[in-house]
Amino acid sequence: QVQLVESGGGLVQAGGSLRLSCAALGSTFSRNAMGWYRQAPGKQRELVARISSGSITNYADSVKGRFTISRDNVKNIVYLQMTSLKSEDTAVYYCNNWPRVTSWGQGTQVTVSS
Repeated sequence: QVQLVESGGGLVQAGGSLRLSCAALGSTFSRNAMGWYRQAPGKQRELVARISSGSITNYADSVKGRFTISRDNVKNIVYLQMTSLKSEDTAVYYCNNWPRVTSWGQGTQVTVSS
């Protein structure tokens, strides 16, 4: 079973940048499509970016052009580079498989102040 550990969140001003990391501990990482998801207070969890095992990427319209997902299949890490952050990006960010998720990690809080 894959264990997911997210890190890199924090408090940032609007317009700023953050890079999130997700360490995936498990032998099947390189074969899995992965996604970054987020959940804002009072809202459902949503997929914001995904990356195939071959590094083909796809983004939600709300983050397209601002966020970049990437992966390192040697280190078993998936990244989310976030730029031009907006207050509406404030959420807890999680990584997981896509489309079939496994157990969720603890997530990492991103707070964007306006």
